[in-house]
Amino acid sequence: MTRDDVRRTLICYDIIQDKRRGRVAKLLEQFGDRVQYSVFVVDISPARMLRLKDQLTDTIDSGEDSILFCDLGRVAELSERKFSYLGQTREITPNDVLIL
Repeated sequence: MTRDDVRRTLICYDIIQDKRRGRVAKLLEQFGDRVQYSVFVVDISPARMLRLKDQLTDTIDSGEDSILFCDLGRVAELSERKFSYLGQTREITPNDVLIL
């Protein structure tokens, strides 16, 4: 079964403190793939994204830290033209099947 509501989101962060940065990275690794040092690709439903944002809000210092979310669109509609690399590529975990 495919999930039509799953969206690919690019998440980038700028976290000042090492300890908080490590907690943010560990949290994001549970949801998606690290493609660069502070950049993750996450395929996620809108409901799970709200939970992720709540967890990140509890982790960061909003006065010092910043997290950017870039919605790249529905996973079902992505193509090489919309999501590609130059240079070294990183493997993105496929998220086209939901197993219950």
